[in-house]
Amino acid sequence: MSRKILIGDIHGCLATFKALLEQINIHRERDKVFLLGDYIDRGPDSKGVIDEIISLQQKGYAVHPIRGNHEQMLLADHHAETVKGWHDMADEELKNSFGIENLTQLPIEYIDFCEKLPYYYSEDDFIAVHAGLDFSQENPLTENKELLWIRDWYDKVNYDWLQGRKIIHGHTPLTRQEIEEQLSCFDERQILNIDCGVFLSKSKAHGLGHLCAFDITNKRLYFQENIERDCKY
Repeated sequence: MSRKILIGDIHGCLATFKALLEQINIHRERDKVFLLGDYIDRGPDSKGVIDEIISLQQKGYAVHPIRGNHEQMLLADHHAETVKGWHDMADEELKNSFGIENLTQLPIEYIDFCEKLPYYYSEDDFIAVHAGLDFSQENPLTENKELLWIRDWYDKVNYDWLQGRKIIHGHTPLTRQEIEEQLSCFDERQILNIDCGVFLSKSKAHGLGHLCAFDITNKRLYFQENIERDCKY
């Protein structure tokens, strides 16, 4: 049976990402995978994560990445490099993974990758978005900034507008227990946050430091403990 699988914020944790994909055992012809943004920064291999996503797509896997606020910040910082007084604010871990000293040296194909990322995916049964939706807007999907940055929006959900669709997002780290609790009332609340703070590897004892995936077809969660050697958080 085909599956629709969503994966939360990866944040440069390539080894953990690969281990999660192996655990899920995605099928090239049958499965669709949606990645919820923030592929870069904090973890040790931002370059490797983007390379892996591109490689999966080139091999024919139905992998659909969307834009996170960290990709947006990278684009904003890169485009500002010609502005007087510009300061390179890129994450040091990101620059180390590319072997560069500043963003002017970042290969253009990685900027192009980020530029092409959509802000969301909408399916018949769910909306995949990085941060959430601003329901003060007539159409929340038009507010690109909020799609990347919003927090504390659960009490404003317009269920009539959703028309039965679920919202799957990341951006705000939750513990494994909190994610599991959200799933227990998923049909009622229609929201699931699958950011389990993978880069926070030193907080594993508190339920963080995992990469989370959600098989919405079978309503099953997958958790992969952070296995990066050089994750300093």
